[in-house]
Amino acid sequence: MIVLNGGSSSGKSGIARCLQAVLPESWLAVGTDTFVEMLPATKGLIEFPPDGTVVIAPEFRALEAAWRDGVAAMARQGARVIVDEVFLGGADSQNEWRRALGDLPVLWVGVRCDGAVAAGRETARGDRVAGMALDQAEIVHRGVGYDLEVDTTHTEAMECARAIAARAQQTS
Repeated sequence: MIVLNGGSSSGKSGIARCLQAVLPESWLAVGTDTFVEMLPATKGLIEFPPDGTVVIAPEFRALEAAWRDGVAAMARQGARVIVDEVFLGGADSQNEWRRALGDLPVLWVGVRCDGAVAAGRETARGDRVAGMALDQAEIVHRGVGYDLEVDTTHTEAMECARAIAARAQQTS
């Protein structure tokens, strides 16, 4: 498993796609956006207020835990999985993943990006609430332990993916 953690618009999804291209085996890419898209839109499980914060309902946490366990189950069945995540709870979020993944081998990767650069990407994308990228740029990394960190502020996704792939192949 490879877990990519970074704020909104930091480049995680692009890195995940590039990893799928450069890694010699086939890898599945799943992420928080995948999970959020699976949620019923009418239940108010997750909200994105105009200030860029994210508001999570208690029921969301139970579904999120089940989703993490499902991702771990795929890996236990032999699937190679890249997880594109946003650890809004910093170290607590990583600990939830550690619980779900148990003894599975994991490469923990921090995807950093200057908040102002991520905010510019957010604006260009047009599919995010303004302010999320800046709000999340640092909080997602608080207390999180990584095997490797990449910074997409000035580095392209493919270059980051090659560095991650090289590290993944060293540890496998």
